[in-house]
Amino acid sequence: MKDYFKVNTRTIVAIGLGAALFWVLFTFIKIPSPVPDTSFQTAYGIAAFFGCLFGPIASCLIAFIGHAFSDFYLYGTPWWSWVIASGVAGFIFGFAFKRTKVEEGSFDVKDIIVFNAIQIVGNLLAWILLAPILDILIYAEPASKVFAQGVTAAILNIISVAIIGTLLLKAYSATRTRSGSLKRKM
Repeated sequence: MKDYFKVNTRTIVAIGLGAALFWVLFTFIKIPSPVPDTSFQTAYGIAAFFGCLFGPIASCLIAFIGHAFSDFYLYGTPWWSWVIASGVAGFIFGFAFKRTKVEEGSFDVKDIIVFNAIQIVGNLLAWILLAPILDILIYAEPASKVFAQGVTAAILNIISVAIIGTLLLKAYSATRTRSGSLKRKM
């Protein structure tokens, strides 16, 4: 379990790169939904991808920093309830780390199911539970509004990670050498 929370130079570089990618995608590459202030965000696929490769600390910081910078850039101040929820979703995405065989060059059906089960739990907890409750507590937002936004965000982010995250991990695993795939000829 301690490997999940190990931070080294490679992880720090991944956090910087991932947060920058998350910020760009979160700010510029999104599709608005019919529910106000919610969008189909391509950035969560990146956070989940990095989480599967580097663990919960990396994906938590990638989503938290990227979302905070995006809000600051677009609105002048972060909307902290959703920034915190992004970090929590990213943290949970990171529990796919060491539960798949991506680094071993394999991302089969079992790995896809495990990865997506983890991301679904992360998105449901972050957007249907945490973000609306924090909106009510921090900003005194109306419950009906924030829970509608939360459900919409959860559905859209689950779809985003299921498509983008899964495709990125499948492509990445194809670049890795499978263990035992190289044989010595005599």
